[in-house]
Amino acid sequence: LKHGVWQQSGLKSASMPPNFGLGTVLKGKTLGIWGYGKIGQLIASYGKAFGMRVMVWGSESSRQRAQGDGLHIADSKADFFANSDVLSLRLRLLDATRGIVSADDLRRMKPTALLVNTSRAGLIADGALVDALKKGRPGFGAIDVYEDEPVVGGNHPLLKMSNVLCTPHLGYNEQISYEGVYAGGVEQILAYAAGNPINVLNPEVLAKK
Repeated sequence: LKHGVWQQSGLKSASMPPNFGLGTVLKGKTLGIWGYGKIGQLIASYGKAFGMRVMVWGSESSRQRAQGDGLHIADSKADFFANSDVLSLRLRLLDATRGIVSADDLRRMKPTALLVNTSRAGLIADGALVDALKKGRPGFGAIDVYEDEPVVGGNHPLLKMSNVLCTPHLGYNEQISYEGVYAGGVEQILAYAAGNPINVLNPEVLAKK
């Protein structure tokens, strides 16, 4: 509207898919969440609020926790990728998780599926996501993280793809989070200056002062 257009008028180009601008109903779709920590649990609650069937994959402890919350547990990793309509990666990037999502995993996804990665790019094997999106499995991507950051000058293959929504690693960027981080830092500095340090990892050194 700000640019003087209405719905799709004036926005279409040859590179846009024929269904560009159409929404997707989430109710009844399967939301797959790999990793059921604090953020994974929060995303599960969002999925349930939209009437989605929430399916979880991850470590044994994650699956047990999700099962205790009444969620569906995938029979296998292959089942998880094959049956998710929206798949969200909610893992930390560690040596054990680097490249944990393979080209074969992505190849199992539906051509209508959306893969969301706002965790870390290194969770997906090098080059696998771009290749998979070009081949149409999954059909769509929503990406907030990249192998090399910052991405400047539009210099990334995902930015050139009409079936991918890219944001510049801003998922964490909201007021309450910033206030919490910086307020905590200031509180610790003031406590230290006053001679009463808090949140000390090695409190035994305080007795040596």
